Amino acid sequence: MTTENRPLAVGLGEVLWDVFPDGKRLGGAPANFAWHAAQQGCRACVVSAVGDDALGREIESALAGRNLPAVLPRLLQPTGTVRIELDESGSATYRFAENCAWDNLPFSPETERVARSADAVCFGTLAQRGARSRETIERFLDRVPAGALRVFDVNLRLNFFTDEILRASLARCSILKLNEDEAPVVSALLGADARCSRETLFAALFENFPTLEIVVETLGKAGSAVATRGGVRSEVPADPRVRVVDTVGAGDSFTACFVACLLFGKTPEEAHRRAAATADFVCSRSGAMPEIPRELRCLAD
Repeated sequence: MTTENRPLAVGLGEVLWDVFPDGKRLGGAPANFAWHAAQQGCRACVVSAVGDDALGREIESALAGRNLPAVLPRLLQPTGTVRIELDESGSATYRFAENCAWDNLPFSPETERVARSADAVCFGTLAQRGARSRETIERFLDRVPAGALRVFDVNLRLNFFTDEILRASLARCSILKLNEDEAPVVSALLGADARCSRETLFAALFENFPTLEIVVETLGKAGSAVATRGGVRSEVPADPRVRVVDTVGAGDSFTACFVACLLFGKTPEEAHRRAAATADFVCSRSGAMPEIPRELRCLAD
């Protein structure tokens, strides 16, 4: 398969600097998703915004250095940052700067061109905390081709979401990815017991959202589970041999690998196994964007 014929995977939303105690690193779920989709063999693109400032220019350079194409207008608002603290187990907590460039993402002809060319687009709740970015994300999703994968990675952060945002996003997606902490929030949204079983939650999601075809739940040390509307069920345990350095970007790498595998014709079960192995590897490395070994890449068969 030639490069120009490979599917296009788009990370849509926030791009920012992850500020760790030992320095800053390029981050934001859309950039993480695009990076890992590219490593899996897709063409990839980041759609976001930066400030007309030094941090914004550094993001432009960082994406270019990783050969990641981007639609990245410079705005008057500052480039986004998030301060990340890690506990002893490697789990992260986040403090986001507010009213950043990515909160004000404009919809442009270039943005529309990318939307109409996308084979998959991944979006979340965080970039929808600003009204302008929320409108742009909705317009983008309305313009992707009918057969494209619309991937809603819930990605709840602090109080930067509402029931309205969750419902609207669920109504537009074909793949939902959430984690064990987000599942009770989604259950409550559907009027179910927050402690209901995974099977009950998945059934309620498929019943309430007709465009939804696949649900993925990551379960931390317990592994992950996948269900399809057609009745496929898959569970993969976490690898107990993995020494967790930090969990930043692990979920994004899982999502990107899963989506890339589907785009390249893998079954949901095979996509799940590969995604779990990729996320385990990312947890064993520092930062959200390590180089993925060849044996974990979808096109390395």
